[in-house]
This record gives sequence, C-alpha cells and structure tokens, in this order.
Amino acid sequence: MLTRLKNIDTIISCDHSDTVYRHTDLWFENEEIVRIGSFDRVPDAEYDCSDLIVYPGLINVHHHLYQYFTRNLRKVQDYELFDWLKALYGIWKNLNEDTVYLSSLAGMAELMRYGCTTCFDHHYVFPNGAGDLLAAQFHAAEMLGIRMHASRGSMDLSEKDGGLPPDSVVQTVDEILIDSEEAIRRYQDNSRFSMRRIVLAPCSPFSASPTLYRDSALLARKYGVQLHTHLCETKDEESYTLDAFHKRPFDHLASLGWTGPDVFYAHGIHFNDAELDDIALTRTKIAHCPVSNMKLSSGVMRLPDMLDRGITVGLAVDGSASNDGSNLMDEMRAAYLVHRLTWGKRAPSGYTVLKLATAGSAAVLGRDDIGSIEEGKAADVFAIRKDTTDLLCAIDDPMDLFGNVGFHRPCDLVFVNGKLTVQEGKIVDFDEQKILRASQDELKRFLSEL
Repeated sequence: MLTRLKNIDTIISCDHSDTVYRHTDLWFENEEIVRIGSFDRVPDAEYDCSDLIVYPGLINVHHHLYQYFTRNLRKVQDYELFDWLKALYGIWKNLNEDTVYLSSLAGMAELMRYGCTTCFDHHYVFPNGAGDLLAAQFHAAEMLGIRMHASRGSMDLSEKDGGLPPDSVVQTVDEILIDSEEAIRRYQDNSRFSMRRIVLAPCSPFSASPTLYRDSALLARKYGVQLHTHLCETKDEESYTLDAFHKRPFDHLASLGWTGPDVFYAHGIHFNDAELDDIALTRTKIAHCPVSNMKLSSGVMRLPDMLDRGITVGLAVDGSASNDGSNLMDEMRAAYLVHRLTWGKRAPSGYTVLKLATAGSAAVLGRDDIGSIEEGKAADVFAIRKDTTDLLCAIDDPMDLFGNVGFHRPCDLVFVNGKLTVQEGKIVDFDEQKILRASQDELKRFLSEL
C-alpha cells in the first residue's frame, strides 16, 4: 500500500537536525516512511495536505488507562497522592476485563484524536478473579489501531505488610513472576515497527517489596524487556523508604539493580544533584508527567537540570484520574508553562517540549523506529489544519506552537504504521455511541460502592 500526503504546507520532522520541510510530499509504503519529496510512483491513496502542518506522532510514556473510569470524583479531589491512592483502591478492586477494555478504548481514543500514536500503559492492579486484563488492553489498542507498550505491573505489599493497597489487589512474588513471564512470551514483539511490547513494572517502593523489584529486574533482563516504576514522586515516598529501608528512594532501587538504559522512572521530581548525576551516568530514563504532578501537589521536576546532564526524558499524561484528561497536546502546553514559571530563562522552549513528546519519548521506550519523520522510520504522523481562526497569527513558528500557543482541536489526520486512524477529528471505524453506552453500563457496576 503506497500512500501519499500531497503538497504538505509544513513538516516538522523532529529529527536530529530539526529539519523543517515546506510544500512537499510525504510517502508511506505500508508501515514505513519511504520518501520525503517527489517520488516517481503512483500512490494507492493520497490526501491533499496543502493547508496542513504535519508532525511526528506523539508518544505517551506513562499512563493508567483504567483510571479513565475514576475521573473527577468529588470524594478525592483535594487529596494528595497517598490519601488519594488509599481512597481509590477501594474502587479499583472492582476492575475486570470489561472495565479495562472499555476504559482503555476511551482513553486511547482521546489520546489518538490529539495526535498520540504510541501509548505505554502502566497497569499494576490485578484483582483476584478479574480476568485477562492485558489481553483486554491489547484488544482495545488493536481496535483503535494505536501502537501500545503494556506493562505487567505488580504489587505485593498490602496494608497488612505496611503498604497502601488492600489485600484483594496484591499478589505473591511467585504469582507475579509466572504471569510476567507468560506475558512476555505471549505479547512481546521485538520486530521493527512492532505494535506490541511488554514492560515489567512493579508499582512503587511503597507497594512492591525489594524481592519483587530484584526478581523482576532479573526476569526482564533474561528476556530483554524494559523495566518501569514510579519513583521520587512525593516527599511521602521519600519518608517511607527512609523509614522502611534506611535509604532514599533512588538509592533503594539502585541497590536492587534498577538503573540502566533499560529502566525508566515515572515522575522523578525529588532527586538531588548526586542522584541526577548517577541517572545520567547509568543512562536511566524519566517519564515526565507535569499535569498529574500539579494536580496532586507533588512538585515540579528539575527538567532543565536533567536536560543539561543529557538525561533522556519523555512526556506523559499519567493516569487519567490524576490528570482527568488523556491529551498530550494539553500536556505539552502545561509542561512549557510550569517550567517557564518555575525556571524562567532556563526553561525548555516549546519546541524542546515537542521533542520530549516525540523523539524523547521514543528513546525512553527504547525505540529507534518511531519519534521523528525520516525515511526508514514508522509512518506515525498527525496533521493539524492551519487555516482556522484560533491559529490566526500563531503559525509563523509551528515548531513552538504547542508550548507557546497550544492547540485545542482534534487532529485532521492521524496515521499509525501507515494506516489512517483519525480523519477530521473522528476515529476511523469507531462506533463512539456504542462504546459510550457500554461504558455507562459498566460504570454503574464499577462505581456502585461510591
């Protein structure tokens, strides 16, 4: 299948040279970008892009899609992280395959409408008898056509062990490792342009034991898959690890083998200088979640210090319930503004934030086949229309657009692996009303104890 995006007004490539193309064509053959410019071939499909700006697909590197069904709940609106989690675990214990499938559909549909083509989801709540939750997530991704990295997350410390979650949502280390190995064997696809990968992801130092962290790292490295966890998100977490393990959170995980280019942490707010130096030295990576960090009063990441050290950082929306949205365009705007407010002239530019959400996020996920518009890369792109009143006097600098101005409409086009997934703001072949009705029915069951 040869696809031509014809006479594109502007392409922001986000490649190593920050190349910008004007008034040119973009060609996909099946899942791959094969030409930027003229091409002496006849396309099977073509799209007039003369009024469109084309960007690489955005890449979300930390999410909790099941939380789409616990957004904007009055009960927890003013809580900070620990109290927020304790309150919501009482609802999340009711998760099943239907909840996870429908919430994943809804959350990833929102992501994709706003330019996201790859989503990593950190699912770590596996209640007893809930069913095959990873299968439900991958099915949702396949239905939408979005590229997905899913985690076999885990928790083994319940309230009786000094952790936060209730007994019904934790498992033994042996149960977790058996299921993790099966998930890798069943879903991990290491091929170029792969649509499915697995990450092993114990939840956090206050819900996962040292044994679980150590054994998960050994298993992940046996199979060559990535490792992920929450780390240094709050001062409460720091107090917990100091009391429980007599170490700061980073030192605790480093002692368990949790540093290196196959490891990425979510949040990473409360690192000191020495820890940032070690993260840079070990090439450990970070998923930045600015909206969640603001909503839960967790703090502001030291992003300029990380970038100065060459630390790889990607962008993420985090769990829907700690953000109440799944929109990376909004996340880019928020990231730009919170760092301008916090760091002034040291803050990253709007374009730097865009590169965090594209090339940076690709690097966080350990991929060199997505994240930029280049020949040989995956045909993951989105396009927005420039001839609208809300972009008057705003498109002179399309590289910085999402940070400096923001963009608040769904995309005109989205392609994932060369397949059209969004057209004129609508998900292709997606019955939104059917999904809405099914989700409303499931929500009545899921939230029945509120």
